[in-house]
Amino acid sequence: MTTVQRIVVVDDLPASREWLARAAARAFPGAEVEVFADLAGALGTVPAPPDLALVDLGLPDGSGISYIAELREASAPTLCVVATVFDDDAHLFPALSAGAQGYVLKDLALEDLVELLRGIVSGQPPLSPSIARRLLRHFSTPPVEVPQSLECEGAALTPRETDVLRLIGKGFTVVEAAEALGLSRHTCAGYVKEIYRKLRVGSRAEATLAASRLGLVSPAAR
Repeated sequence: MTTVQRIVVVDDLPASREWLARAAARAFPGAEVEVFADLAGALGTVPAPPDLALVDLGLPDGSGISYIAELREASAPTLCVVATVFDDDAHLFPALSAGAQGYVLKDLALEDLVELLRGIVSGQPPLSPSIARRLLRHFSTPPVEVPQSLECEGAALTPRETDVLRLIGKGFTVVEAAEALGLSRHTCAGYVKEIYRKLRVGSRAEATLAASRLGLVSPAAR
């Protein structure tokens, strides 16, 4: 049995922080909930670690994986759960390798997240249904390699990020790209945010130029 008395929420988006904090408070009434918008703030809790940490991956000053790894290095008893829009192997497995013991997607309804978190008390790892299915398929499906041509300027785009960038380069809006790839608008926007960070661009025009430079679209496609 696990007792949860202190919880840390790490997410740079105010709406996501509020959603996670509300779910945590409902799942564990009476628990203390602290919120942080960046990696630096979260790292300050390592010396006095929480019982539960709900951690986003894409933070303005680094990756949430770094926080999870620091807690693991310190042998903290914290149960770390990733809360993200990314549902691909390139984000899932590094997070689990770093020490995450749960992985939930932000497209969950609030009450569904509450129920997953309550399962922690009885030893059930909190996993979104699609993530649980991905784990089951993992050992029967060959991994997809990121094309070498995309490993430039410090970037290593995942296959899904490559798909999104290709559509953005062709002039698709975020909503149109999400529909074409069968993603939610929120999830697709998360991929765009990660693409911008990796390629060090700040606008659709710069992303389109990057897509062309990487050979994902031809000048005629723009």
